Amino acid sequence: MYSGFSQALGAIGGALWGASLVALRGVEIAMEVLGGRWKLAVLEKLLESGTLRFGELKRVLPGVTQRMLTRQLRELETDGLVERTVYRQVPPKVEYSLTEAGESLRDIAARLGSWGRWYLDTHGTPSGKAAESGLVGRDEKSFGEGVDGVEHDAGEVNGADREHIGAQ
Repeated sequence: MYSGFSQALGAIGGALWGASLVALRGVEIAMEVLGGRWKLAVLEKLLESGTLRFGELKRVLPGVTQRMLTRQLRELETDGLVERTVYRQVPPKVEYSLTEAGESLRDIAARLGSWGRWYLDTHGTPSGKAAESGLVGRDEKSFGEGVDGVEHDAGEVNGADREHIGAQ
């Protein structure tokens, strides 16, 4: 009887471990899709504004190079989070917006933003790449509703737009 109990306990433990592995795999997939120095920042700006041109994104993301922004946008487009719309006109116009999958990140992004503000308040500036990027400690407010219940945004985009025509 003891061996039957042990087997049952082992089966339950294995099922729980399997569920943990599935959850961990989901986190790995999310990090693979969202990982990248500028991807979350790009998504934040598109969640705030809806649709932006390349030049507008470049302007509201201080420190990002044109090459890096192009690469991050292409990866987000390939992964189905961002849609690139090219208007055939003179001068050509390209806009970036979120797909349904990108929009589905709104609540998650708001909660991550709240957690990040909490972490900064309680632990100070992190030691990794975020500290080097200049994104941590900015005076800009984060996206989404914070733990304080106030809706945060980064303000309006102003000025002339630089057109971006890249790979389609």
